[in-house]
Amino acid sequence: MKLDILAIAAHPDDAELSCGGTLAAAVAEGKKVGILDLTRGELGSRGSADLRQKEAVAAAQILGLSMRQNAGFSDGFFKNNNRHKLAIIQYLRRYQPTIVLANAPSDRHPDHGRAAQLVREACFLSGLAKIETRFEGEIQTAFRPKQLFHYIQSDYLTPDFILDISHTWATKMEAIKAFSSQFHNPDYQGDGSDNQTFISSPRFLYFLEARARELGQAIEADYGEGFIKSKALGVKTLSAFW
Repeated sequence: MKLDILAIAAHPDDAELSCGGTLAAAVAEGKKVGILDLTRGELGSRGSADLRQKEAVAAAQILGLSMRQNAGFSDGFFKNNNRHKLAIIQYLRRYQPTIVLANAPSDRHPDHGRAAQLVREACFLSGLAKIETRFEGEIQTAFRPKQLFHYIQSDYLTPDFILDISHTWATKMEAIKAFSSQFHNPDYQGDGSDNQTFISSPRFLYFLEARARELGQAIEADYGEGFIKSKALGVKTLSAFW
């Protein structure tokens, strides 16, 4: 299956939080969209890896994804090394996404910036024919995505472009709330302890809306999601801006 867009995320819920509206908009346009979660988020203070997997499945259904898989990397401890790059290359060659969306180049969580660099290098190396990978015993064909963009996460980074997600804001929020163990949820029982985290307070959801409204305001829209380019963007005619 060839994808139009593949969002690669260090943790389950990274993509929903940062580019969920964009993914939902692409699905509404008839595009094939997927998410590759690099880890199971097993170091999260709330919930468990198994519960977050179930939440990820629910969120994928809400977004209308064509695929969602998990690479099984170690949360907090994966490295930008040959083994991890080859694993991502195998996914890139298998699904051949035209556009890859990856974690922010730098952010509050160290996994995010490390994942961004790991994916960036893997996207380039995936196009080199002398790097051999196999899937189901068959040698894969070299492939390089046409574009790699980084979504913006907790830390504010100046976007190179902003996508209007006003029409998919509600879907984005529904997908986020599918991760009921992670975000504000008065009914969450957990393990009986008060595992309040940075993202589980009501304040964090207010922040998400404020960020989306701020980005939307910049393009005269209700809500927006910002992205950072990995290379110069080119257009064939100025009518692309009309």
